[in-house]
Amino acid sequence: MKEQVKLFEGKMQKRVDSLNSELSAIRAGRANPAVLDKVMVDYYGTPTPVQQVGAVSVQEGKILVIQPWDKSLIKAIEKAIQVSDIGINPTNDGNVIRLAFPPLTEERRREIGKQAHKYGEEAKVSVRNVRRDANDKLKEMKKSSEITEDEQKQGEEQIQKLTDKYCKEIDNLVAAKQKEIMEL
Repeated sequence: MKEQVKLFEGKMQKRVDSLNSELSAIRAGRANPAVLDKVMVDYYGTPTPVQQVGAVSVQEGKILVIQPWDKSLIKAIEKAIQVSDIGINPTNDGNVIRLAFPPLTEERRREIGKQAHKYGEEAKVSVRNVRRDANDKLKEMKKSSEITEDEQKQGEEQIQKLTDKYCKEIDNLVAAKQKEIMEL
């Protein structure tokens, strides 16, 4: 039964890790290379992440600089950024591409905060689904006499504690992101 609990804990942890990467991709007024994580460049017919075709660095906190290793990729990188949903127009000087992050308005900050909250709620639903699956598995094991009723109750308690722990962790991640978003 302990292996089962560990298995379901791993699934919950994966959901928290997934939320963390979703939150890091939300742009909060500061230049963050993570906003480019989902931007794919056509690199000789193969979709390739921007980070693999050039060096990405932050300048002055508000500007991302992408220096392609192959200068012929500048147009492809620029096009990939324009068609992505990050909402920033790239500029290039023939050598590097710059993404200037404009300061966010109060209204836009609130929208982004709501988006972060929505991601958090989805993550909690996902963790609760893992709890439901775990409890179903424990009931199945009890029915087939693999475990006793006491072991089932014990397992359900452990799963509930894990669910509470990961939901609290999700709340903390979302709160930290919302705080970061609302900072001027």
